[in-house]
Amino acid sequence: MTRFRPCIDLHAGSVKQIVGGTLTHDDAALKTNFTSEHAAAFYAELYGKYDLRGGHVIMLGPGNDVAAREALAAWPRGLQVGGGIKDSNAAEWINAGAEKIIITSFLFPSGAFSLERLQAVLKSIGGDKDKLVIDLSCRRVGDGWKVAMDRWQTVTGFEINKENISMLEPYCSEFLIHAADSEGLQAGIDEKLVSHLAKICTIPVTYAGGGRNLQDLELVRHLSDGRIDLTIGSALDIFGGKGVTFEECCIWNTSSA
Repeated sequence: MTRFRPCIDLHAGSVKQIVGGTLTHDDAALKTNFTSEHAAAFYAELYGKYDLRGGHVIMLGPGNDVAAREALAAWPRGLQVGGGIKDSNAAEWINAGAEKIIITSFLFPSGAFSLERLQAVLKSIGGDKDKLVIDLSCRRVGDGWKVAMDRWQTVTGFEINKENISMLEPYCSEFLIHAADSEGLQAGIDEKLVSHLAKICTIPVTYAGGGRNLQDLELVRHLSDGRIDLTIGSALDIFGGKGVTFEECCIWNTSSA
């Protein structure tokens, strides 16, 4: 059944909610919806208190390792972590307390998917696919979607289609998919993408991007027949939003269990 999944987005060491499409290497055009006065560990403890498993800590660029490690230490084995993870440091993050690691850009050297790199990451964590999440965050291209890497600025040639999803599923336990064109805008989910994912994915999927309220949770449940979870960020009251409260999302999860 569709669940609310929490997040901790880190930028320059702080917990922030940003407009995804404005995130660049020099951050000159960065638009920030919210910068928290609380450390990442505060949110990790909060999520742990309500047993909101499956949430993700995403490191958006450099300078976030310390904050991410503090979050994982605050709730060991309760959170997933992603951002700059590759075969050489994946086990390190599992050892730091991550339930699962999330990997994306490393799989697309020069914008082309590398199965060899995916296999190397999996090998580095003992071949345990239950500890691996593949991030297929994407942008709309024509009538479909293609994976966007490198802070969602580089669109690869890797299409979100049944063939590619079926190829990846044996190597991971779930997918995390940000609709980068909708991220941080609080303008509603990409309904077509959610419906598409529900048709082609057979393992758990968390969708993020544009979620505003409980009605969007209900919409994701309807479109996916309860098979896809939703992350709500900027619209959430604990991140300065006015669309839905954290308490309401917790109640949703309890009532939907």
